[in-house]
Amino acid sequence: MTIDPVIRSLLDMLPADVERSTLDHREMRERLEASVSPASIELPRVEDRVLEGPGGPLPVRLYWPVESAEGPRPGMVWLHGGGFVIGSVATDDAMCRELARDAGIVVVSVDYRLAPEHPFPAAIDDAMAATEWVAENAVELGIDRSRLAIGGGSAGGNLAAVTTLRARDEGGPSLAYQLLVNPSCDHDPDRYPSMVENATGYMLTATVMGWFGDQYLPPGADRRDPRASPMQAASLAGLPAAQIVTAEFDPLRDEGEAYASRLAAEGVAVTYRPCPGGIHGFLGYRDRVPSARQAFDAMIGDVRDALGV
Repeated sequence: MTIDPVIRSLLDMLPADVERSTLDHREMRERLEASVSPASIELPRVEDRVLEGPGGPLPVRLYWPVESAEGPRPGMVWLHGGGFVIGSVATDDAMCRELARDAGIVVVSVDYRLAPEHPFPAAIDDAMAATEWVAENAVELGIDRSRLAIGGGSAGGNLAAVTTLRARDEGGPSLAYQLLVNPSCDHDPDRYPSMVENATGYMLTATVMGWFGDQYLPPGADRRDPRASPMQAASLAGLPAAQIVTAEFDPLRDEGEAYASRLAAEGVAVTYRPCPGGIHGFLGYRDRVPSARQAFDAMIGDVRDALGV
């Protein structure tokens, strides 16, 4: 297929130096944070807290779709994207508000530590700690612990997938569901044709992805460690049911599809949603791109069905 024409028009408006500007992580963070619009979705309750994390204070933001007195609801730990280098609870605030409202679940967004200041495994340790905290405090948070899910986009999808593996293997919380959106599943990019087919021209480039990986996994880090590359895990059996969303013109497309196929082959219930015409992070354009809105609504419907909302 061809790229969605509305997305094409958005790409055509990008400045010519967009890739060069990505090579300084401080500038990248400043630009991304400055682009965040004020919240337009009102919820009954949104609250910022700071947990005692494995590396110090760990901020989280909680979103309730209804008043907590109305009874326990499913919950989801959410991990933002950004190549393990950029992003925050603020940059995914709109996504989490809409996810909480439309799926009818309590969302806990995690402001995990970022590379290069905090390289692997800092982010996965924060993700695991936050998930354990949510499970341990489910009653106070109004969450039905038997319907606790985890999700994330891009790098956050990687962290979500890794956390399900750690929870299974380390006696962690029982997770009911995983939502992986445009996930990074393998730090061995040469295995996937989409890394070449979509290397340039679609906002996220192979060059920038390689740079992100180098910040997160510095020299000496094992890129085949399943805690970095869940595709490299010896077994995916026994993991929670999954929904995996990919985009046709995303460099990460093929590893998301491969991860979905492997989960299914090893007995995990999987809903795989390939989105024609989309690019990496295209759900972020759901208010401007009709096809992104349709994909988002379908994703939300699957979440509701899976968690019994």
